[in-house]
Amino acid sequence: MTTVNAASDASVYKVEALIAEDIDAYLELHQHKTLLRFITCGSVDDGKSTLIGRLLYDSKMIFEDQLAALEADSKRVGTQGQEIDFALLVDGLAAEREQGITIDVAYRFFGTEKRKFIVADTPGHEQYTRNMVTGASTADLAVILIDARKGVLTQTRRHSYLAHLIGIRHIVLAVNKMDLVDYDQKVFDDIVADYRAFAESIGIRDFVAMPISGFKGDNITGLSPNTPWYRGPALMEHLETVEVDQVSDQAKPFRMPVQWVNRPNLDFRGFSGLIAAGTVKPGDKVRVLPSGKTSTVTRVVTMDGDLDAGVAGQSVTITLADEIDCSRGDVIAAADNPPQAADQFEATIVWMSDEEMLPGRPYWLKLGTQTVSASIQAPKYQVNVNTMEHLAAKTLELNAIGVANLSTDRNLVFEPYDDSRSLGGFILIDKITNATVAAGMLHFSLRRAQNVHWQATDISREHHAALKHQKPAVLWFTGLSGAGKSTIANLVEKKLARMNRHTFLLDGDNVRHGLNKDLGFTDADRVENIRRVGEVAKLMTDAGLIVITAFISPFRAERDMVRAMMAPGEFVEVHIDTPLAAAEARDVKGLYAKARSGQLKNFTGIDSPYEAPEDPEIHIDTTAMTAEEAADAIVARLIP
Repeated sequence: MTTVNAASDASVYKVEALIAEDIDAYLELHQHKTLLRFITCGSVDDGKSTLIGRLLYDSKMIFEDQLAALEADSKRVGTQGQEIDFALLVDGLAAEREQGITIDVAYRFFGTEKRKFIVADTPGHEQYTRNMVTGASTADLAVILIDARKGVLTQTRRHSYLAHLIGIRHIVLAVNKMDLVDYDQKVFDDIVADYRAFAESIGIRDFVAMPISGFKGDNITGLSPNTPWYRGPALMEHLETVEVDQVSDQAKPFRMPVQWVNRPNLDFRGFSGLIAAGTVKPGDKVRVLPSGKTSTVTRVVTMDGDLDAGVAGQSVTITLADEIDCSRGDVIAAADNPPQAADQFEATIVWMSDEEMLPGRPYWLKLGTQTVSASIQAPKYQVNVNTMEHLAAKTLELNAIGVANLSTDRNLVFEPYDDSRSLGGFILIDKITNATVAAGMLHFSLRRAQNVHWQATDISREHHAALKHQKPAVLWFTGLSGAGKSTIANLVEKKLARMNRHTFLLDGDNVRHGLNKDLGFTDADRVENIRRVGEVAKLMTDAGLIVITAFISPFRAERDMVRAMMAPGEFVEVHIDTPLAAAEARDVKGLYAKARSGQLKNFTGIDSPYEAPEDPEIHIDTTAMTAEEAADAIVARLIP
């Protein structure tokens, strides 16, 4: 900053006024710059963090204290004689600095005279592909880095496929570390030709290829004399000038997922959220989904006052002329052009959990502000990211990409992902651990979801129960193999029969002779086994029966799934609690011995887990009572 020796107070005030005027002008200019969100991705050690560090450094976006700390860290870790290790600017985690790799997604903001930028440095290691998906979900452009010495790798293909799948249409192919191949044009041309063949196979029609060196700075902020054969733009020039259509969302029909109902007092009731698409103004006719109720917008309110119109990207509160039911998770949309609502879909799923996907298991599905319970069917196919071949698959494992059908427990307001990221992209959450296990993109609703309706009947379930003079129920016996479930369940049914109760016993072994004879004992098959039994049990309670089931049913999630199918109070979980050693000592069928010898795979308690009930309605300790005593206790609990 230039120092001015003022001759008088008046001159000081004049200088301060000029500085203030310049700051205001700068802030005004900066406020109206366009914003580009982009990611760097590719395989491990392709130089993503170094490239971003170089961009930040050359853009003068590093404070003096940051620069001093960076220089100290660079000397400590050693950087091939380079004074500054630019990668350390974004590798913030201690584990990243120790290993020299990026693990988490690092977001950095910087700006130039022409544009503002938010860049996400995503990890290249295959184990952290899930983090790359997170960074790509909001990006407009992807910089795919390739190490000039290694060429196109599997992770390069996977990240390119994911970027295209998520909807990024601007791709930069940055062939990095050209200094290590003596800036050889043939190396660059061969890599570009290889990548182009792959890109066209997945639908990437156009991309900008450039030879760079993040380490040396070649073709980063200006063209390098080391590559006189390259006639394209420098990376920064391209980032500053690439056309990103930021107004396209405003031209779409109005959509606003409701985040919360704003009710500060009795005189005001509004619906707050981020406008995902379109514009809205007082007087507009809107429709609230999934209910379909219509009304008219009366005000568009913000912290700074009412607006004449709200546009996509703004957070607003909308008030309506009518008192209609609207809450978090609903979507307010243009009345004459609303989105769809359905409960069955086809979707692309990117699996991001170490535990494989279990078809049939219920997960939480979160789409925008909506949260519903969803079950996934076995995949139609899995995608081989190297060849784009469709492979047969029964499940999806970590980093796998597949297409599958899914169903939700109630209607979901959506649009195909190609039309709307906000209403087409979702995540799946494990109900037990609350961990995010997958990201997905909805393609379309299944036709049968709209054409198949529940057929109402004149004889109700209450009438069926009244004829039998009993209250329907499901006694769900769970426990280890050999715990005594079938024995006790049989005794319970006999005692209820003597009391003239109408019952039916669904035994695990018996069901596998017919309804579930196509299922094995993998975790996925166990989930489907319980889902089918739950559906049958539900139909039997509709008929007014007391249903008794005897299944290991090792997973809490599936027992909770069946509980959710039933009317409140009808599901009675009975834990037949027997220590593993005691169950193994009985071993009537010889199953434990086979499991111990390796002849029987996926056996509960040996090489497959059993998740004991945490709060069952009935707990039976078989070490403290006989089977007869246990049956008496269960009947007494069911029929006081």
